[in-house]
Amino acid sequence: MSIVITGATGQLGRHVVEALLERSVPAGEIVAAGRSVEKLAGFAARGVQVKAMDYADASSVASALKGARKVLLISGSEVGQRVEQHRTVIEAAKAEGVELLAYTSIANADSTGMKLAAEHQATEAILRDSGVPFVLLRNGWYLENYTDQLPGTLAQGALAGSAGDGKVSGAARADYAHAAAAVLVAGGQAGKVYELGGDEPFSMADLAAQISAATGKTITYNDLPADDYANLLAGVGVPEAFAEILADSDLGIARGDLLVSSGDLRRLLGRPATSLAEAVQAAAAAV
Repeated sequence: MSIVITGATGQLGRHVVEALLERSVPAGEIVAAGRSVEKLAGFAARGVQVKAMDYADASSVASALKGARKVLLISGSEVGQRVEQHRTVIEAAKAEGVELLAYTSIANADSTGMKLAAEHQATEAILRDSGVPFVLLRNGWYLENYTDQLPGTLAQGALAGSAGDGKVSGAARADYAHAAAAVLVAGGQAGKVYELGGDEPFSMADLAAQISAATGKTITYNDLPADDYANLLAGVGVPEAFAEILADSDLGIARGDLLVSSGDLRRLLGRPATSLAEAVQAAAAAV
């Protein structure tokens, strides 16, 4: 019987596999499943089971979940196709009789009006109707959403967005991964909902100030109407439909949709979540 991590070739999935190994889960009881098994060769060399799995290929999903005791369904990356992809995994998990399926949803999924949340909300509804024992990991924003853009931000000398003075409870991708691992190794998780986010909410102006402090270069935040921000993103190569989703997400931040005050992440980690200052300083050092 095994713990299957779907989407294990992605950054979050890789962090979860590492976190399970750190928690002394035997490598042979972990299945890292993803579309490109070549990218998982390092895990295979350490004794982790590696299986090919494509969310859009039901037979590969069924094969990857064979013998699974627990499954972490990491939400897919193909916006617009995720509901049916997730349904495929949920149905395979039901057929396999898994004891728990954990799903990486979005913060405040039951109340947010963000367009990006729609597929998560639909997936949560499928889970509720499925009969599969499940736990929701409602992940907030990744700090990497901002720190990965640092070279471009420094080149432009400014941040742009449509978040106004709204604050977001961001945390590092590795923090969310360690929280998922903690849930996967614990008992009695079925039916639980974890609202996950960082300890110290921050605004875009706060982010600009942290970047300025870490780099010694003055960075300002330019707040734009959502349409203008979407056009700006499209102008630098972001697909138009996704640019609109990102701009809408900023409007969600302005409303407080990505504020998380549960303390769930800190409790699952057993330590404070990575702070914005720590993340920005590490990113600045790597530039």
